[in-house]
Amino acid sequence: MEIPVTITDKAIEEINKIRDLKKIPDKYGLRIGIKAAGCAGVSYLLGFDTPSQEDGKFDRDGLPVYISKKHTLHLFGVTLDYYQGEDGSGFVFNAPE
Repeated sequence: MEIPVTITDKAIEEINKIRDLKKIPDKYGLRIGIKAAGCAGVSYLLGFDTPSQEDGKFDRDGLPVYISKKHTLHLFGVTLDYYQGEDGSGFVFNAPE
């Protein structure tokens, strides 16, 4: 199965830096999900976690990625990127319009 979220090379680079800096154990992968979908839209979740039976399990350049099967439809076409500019830096989710 193909990963529903596009993860940019810059995001992968920053995720790997965080894994190294925080000494995240290899048994943890990247969890991508949603917090809420309603009038205000979708809030995205990003963190390190171990897989559960309800997850789709994907690989992006050796990085395990876990997405709850319940969240998959909300994440199709979304791009995870890392932004760095004069006004700050951080991970951003860009959803198709």
